[in-house]
Amino acid sequence: MSASAVRGRFQWTVAVPLAAMALLVATWTNHEHPVVLTLIAAFLVGAVLASVHHAEVVAHRVGEPYGSLILAVAVTVIEVGLIVMLMTSGSDGTSTYARDTVFAAVMITLNGIVGIALLVGALRHHLVSFNASGSGSALSTVVVLAGVTLVLPSFTTSGRGLEYSASQLAFAALASLVLYGAFVFTQTVRHRDFFLPVSSDEQGLVTGLLDEDGDGHADPPPAREAWLSLGLLVVALVAVVGLAKMLSPTIESGVKSLGFPYGVVGVVIALLVLAPESIAAVRNARRDRVQISLNLAYGSAMASIGLTIPTIAIASIWLDGSLELGLQPTHLVLLFLTVAVSILTVAQGRAKAMQGVVHLVLLAAFVFLTIQP
Repeated sequence: MSASAVRGRFQWTVAVPLAAMALLVATWTNHEHPVVLTLIAAFLVGAVLASVHHAEVVAHRVGEPYGSLILAVAVTVIEVGLIVMLMTSGSDGTSTYARDTVFAAVMITLNGIVGIALLVGALRHHLVSFNASGSGSALSTVVVLAGVTLVLPSFTTSGRGLEYSASQLAFAALASLVLYGAFVFTQTVRHRDFFLPVSSDEQGLVTGLLDEDGDGHADPPPAREAWLSLGLLVVALVAVVGLAKMLSPTIESGVKSLGFPYGVVGVVIALLVLAPESIAAVRNARRDRVQISLNLAYGSAMASIGLTIPTIAIASIWLDGSLELGLQPTHLVLLFLTVAVSILTVAQGRAKAMQGVVHLVLLAAFVFLTIQP
């Protein structure tokens, strides 16, 4: 890539997040005009693309699995803020908004991001390989988190309907933090090698860790550029969530006009917020680094639950109204199918395009049944 091309790319990835943030500030209190909404949508897309670039710069500097962890946590922290803001807006469906958004994030990550990464990677490289031990421990953590926070409230008797009682919600919040903290320690300290990209033979069998020095990539960026990208990543992600928040009334009115259930709003918002991880996962899959794609998918699912539920538990102290976390029967079945398929996918440590198609069909079933329950 020529110096002018690099300079041009650098300039737009700096300009777009700053412009998106400026648009967010300028239109926060008045954004109902169709032209303004069009600008918001355009800069939302630009901020998503810029955030992916800056996340990759940071990841290249700090190495894996820290890079995917930074992106997952950064997106989720701001996503939690968006959930709290929408829950305090007083609009319809606030009692189920946290559940709908978190479950949508779980289905999008476990089926959408995993599915598209496996499909793209396998179509390009015939077979894709990853460390089954690392991905398996990540998947098991996601399964337990989803079970404790989204499944058990459907069967407990202390709370009303699909709600946890106050003590049960406190336990779920504490358990979520413990599980997430334990996994981060395992991923970054205790067993970091289990989450690094692997090399494989022609049969897709893992032969060792990928040689980072021989993969054709440039040297890591200097510390100054990495710090700049980290700051711009935060700016871009704040812009993404803020602009998505401003578009949410339009999305809600569109959902209502189409006669769709309110849960569709959570799916749309989750798709917007998870767009940076999705694009980053596909890019890594094309480079035969599916392990990083899985780190992003499972890490985002874990962060969505492990950080959202404790925050919502604290916010529920002053938030009015009920908080339904328990899943409906249809979603319980979809979660069960997702867990079963994910176990079969991860167990072998390698995958074909077929596994990607299976996951994507499950995502399509979730989206369709959310629209037509």
